[in-house]
Amino acid sequence: MRLSPRLPGSKSITNRALLLAALAEGVTTLERALFSDDTRYMAEALRALGFRVEADPQAKRFTVHGQGGLIPAREADLFIGNAGTAARFLTAALCLGEGTYRLDGVPRMRQRPMGDLVQALNRIGGQVATSGGSLPAEIHARGLRGGKVSLPGDVSSQFVSALLMAAPYAQAPLTVEVTGPLSSRPYVDLTIGMMEDFGVTVTTQREAVFRVEPGIYRARESYRVEPDASAASCFFAIPAITGGSIEVSGIHRNSRQGDVDFLNVLERMGCRVTETSGGIRVEAGAALRGVQVDMRHIPDTAPTLAAIAPFAKTPTLIRGIASARLKESDRISAVCTELIRLGVRVEEYPDGMKIYPAEEIFPATVRTYDDHRIAMAFALIGLRVPGIVIENPGCVAKTFPEYFEVLREMVEGGR
Repeated sequence: MRLSPRLPGSKSITNRALLLAALAEGVTTLERALFSDDTRYMAEALRALGFRVEADPQAKRFTVHGQGGLIPAREADLFIGNAGTAARFLTAALCLGEGTYRLDGVPRMRQRPMGDLVQALNRIGGQVATSGGSLPAEIHARGLRGGKVSLPGDVSSQFVSALLMAAPYAQAPLTVEVTGPLSSRPYVDLTIGMMEDFGVTVTTQREAVFRVEPGIYRARESYRVEPDASAASCFFAIPAITGGSIEVSGIHRNSRQGDVDFLNVLERMGCRVTETSGGIRVEAGAALRGVQVDMRHIPDTAPTLAAIAPFAKTPTLIRGIASARLKESDRISAVCTELIRLGVRVEEYPDGMKIYPAEEIFPATVRTYDDHRIAMAFALIGLRVPGIVIENPGCVAKTFPEYFEVLREMVEGGR
């Protein structure tokens, strides 16, 4: 039976679009946008900064009245929960304003790194003070000079995206050079593509050197948000675990979202992937094989692969995801710990894990560490193994509030 889930809009696209629309000149309407904790924090922060942001959750629509690079409020206290995109993107954008702004978040967000971004901003005219390189942060904004700045790329690609999105309103051209490997490169490419959608061109001078000239973003009358590819990975994974097939509408392999590359991993495991007129169909193969894969550019899908791996005929080796330790939880440690509690043999490495085929998976309550990706991934194991209970399932509200409702529809539809 062919099933098709209802997917939310992309969190990565929605939060970038909210900020770009606020910085643009004119009014932008975002269609099929995501309404979740992360996007709510971003929208509320923009309102606190004096932007007019109208929300219609039923229609999945935001309307943003841009100010052409101006930050209306001269002072604001912003709370951004555990939304890394909001924290990093706003820290850079607020440096363009004129005033004093304070950002804070939940305890886990206070543990997540900001230091490389803050140092880069302060080298080009920002005045950002943090608590040991993490939130809370205080920004004394007087604009950004531009010039050239370098920063490492192995902690968070969001640092690079934040600098690039603020760059058009710097006083002079800004060149951002990434030193060392750039993890999650597709997210930077997504940012560059969206900046071009709003009228600003980013020049890639070398592999990881980006230049932005002074300019202005132009509003989009209607800007459509793609379905979330990270969330889609969970549904693409279902046939690998349970058999059958699934079709996800509205997303294609040429998506700007890097996580569509998870489909390549499924193909290597033996699944059949077909592009359709409406989306992508994944079908189970005759046998599920383990893989060795470097996931540095798609680390958000690593928990999904970890949920599939125990059902494969051979071991699965995941490498290159050291940055996953700095996400909503330490995802390497969390995944390994919970798989072991289910009876799965796992070897943990600094940048990944090796997961062995499981002869038997034991029922247990899975701890989620308040991390939506852990909850979403381990729920997939429960589609095949009775007695899997997800602790604190409400944490999925961060990016996909209806996840368990949609998953239930898939299960009931497949009976």
